[in-house]
Amino acid sequence: MQDTTQKPVVNSLAFSDLGAALRAGLNDFKHAPQFGLFFSAVYVLVGIGLLWFRAEHITWILAASLGFPLIAPFAAAGLYEVSRRIEQGKPLIWSKILGIVWFERTRQLPWLGAIIVIYFLFWTFLAHMIFALFMGLSPMTNVSQSWDIFLTSNGLTMIAVELAVGAVLAFLLFALTVVSLPLVLDREVDFITAMLVSLQLVRSNPQVMLVWAMIIAVLTVLALVPWFLGLFVALPVLGHATWHLYQRALR
Repeated sequence: MQDTTQKPVVNSLAFSDLGAALRAGLNDFKHAPQFGLFFSAVYVLVGIGLLWFRAEHITWILAASLGFPLIAPFAAAGLYEVSRRIEQGKPLIWSKILGIVWFERTRQLPWLGAIIVIYFLFWTFLAHMIFALFMGLSPMTNVSQSWDIFLTSNGLTMIAVELAVGAVLAFLLFALTVVSLPLVLDREVDFITAMLVSLQLVRSNPQVMLVWAMIIAVLTVLALVPWFLGLFVALPVLGHATWHLYQRALR
């Protein structure tokens, strides 16, 4: 029986592990689609709501910044629990699945959620700083009516810098959380140790984990295209796959 109190040991991963994790994630989703659809529904509904209201008011932007990161860890916990129960041959009961989400509120998962929120708020502030540095002296333009300001030299440079800085910060957040979320659910590990283990995994398997980050990014972007509806499949499959990759990555 696995000792859940010991610090996990990082395994070496191959690209084949990513394919195996995705196939297992897809199988879990097909085995119990109702849970994946339930946990992803809030993302789709809020996303459509933001588009409907165009997110023009600061309160909507703040709600999006705070709401998504807060909900994400708990939605992931539900998906991980579904995958764990399928592995162990336990019945998939709504009260048990939602119960684990409720139980995690008093453990380490909320701390990871808080870290993600702070990280997102920092990125929001930094993005505004970059915009001000490049466009602060430019004539104010209503970007909802004209995007010409972004086609200037300053605008194109700003976009390039935003993308570069955003990519670096996104990968760092990925490195901190890629296995730390399922780890704190599965074992008695504090959130700091979990993040350090996650970083160690990425450092030990940089090429494989970079490809995994790119897979997540590409599938998520593609899922956003048809009015966020692709998230009904992409989010649960990726959530279940993350659990299976975690099982392969640590021992």
